[in-house]
Amino acid sequence: MQVKIESVSMARFLEHLLLECGLSSNTVAAYRRDLIQFAFFLRDSKRDELTATEPDILGFLAANPVLSTRTLARRLSSIRSYYRFLVRESLVSVDPCAQISAPRLGRALPKVLSEEDVDSLLDVSHAATALGQRNKAMLETLYATGLRVSELVSLEMEQVSLAQGIVRVNGKGNKERLVPLGDESVAQLLQFFKEGRRELVGNVKSHVVFPTRRGVAMTRQAFWHMIRKTASRAGIRANLSPHVLRHAFATHLLNRGADLRVVQTLLGHSDISTTQIYTHVASERLKALHKRHHPRG
Repeated sequence: MQVKIESVSMARFLEHLLLECGLSSNTVAAYRRDLIQFAFFLRDSKRDELTATEPDILGFLAANPVLSTRTLARRLSSIRSYYRFLVRESLVSVDPCAQISAPRLGRALPKVLSEEDVDSLLDVSHAATALGQRNKAMLETLYATGLRVSELVSLEMEQVSLAQGIVRVNGKGNKERLVPLGDESVAQLLQFFKEGRRELVGNVKSHVVFPTRRGVAMTRQAFWHMIRKTASRAGIRANLSPHVLRHAFATHLLNRGADLRVVQTLLGHSDISTTQIYTHVASERLKALHKRHHPRG
């Protein structure tokens, strides 16, 4: 008989994150994965979340020595948030995480494509099909707006105004922002809406901007597969992340003199310190250019 791992208190916590904290379903799913793994670990010790102690949590974090520091920090953050909720709800009297320090993280710089690489990626010819038009429009839109991949694939027609050249995005925490599309992105979207999208949707009523052949939203995994195939055809050998064009969008704006606060608004970051990581990327690029071109670099 299968043992139920997700407890009532865990389900209440996840519902709290989704409905009251306004976290995205993807973020809540990440919390759930961490907590389910923690619950499995506790079950082997004949314990549960309501009776767990500090040594139990430390044992869980140390159980897999090959995990990165960043993964350990994320797992501890999930568990810490959970126990704060349990204390507030009077489901436990003592927070077993209170004295556990988070591992120190080095600031990882995002991998960013050069402007030349982005040009190569966007200039790759796609098949003269409805899907080819869709993929081209998606890549142009992503680089023009810096949307998160989850925001791009879930975009609906009512959020896009080609006449005004803007897209209205519902980001993390259900915060709305307006982002310019740019001339090239508008042109690609206009062609796709007139031709390829009509073919893909057919008689199906679909509100999705970039539908699949079934008229539904593309998954993030499918988009990542598509962008990696396109990069390979463009001769780009870097191991691309799903957000490679979002990172390029931010860094290239800063390289060309955009104000950090403007980039923060366009990206939908609630804290400017999140955006500041791109200033480090831009600085590294400037140092490399100086070293390459200055007589005494």
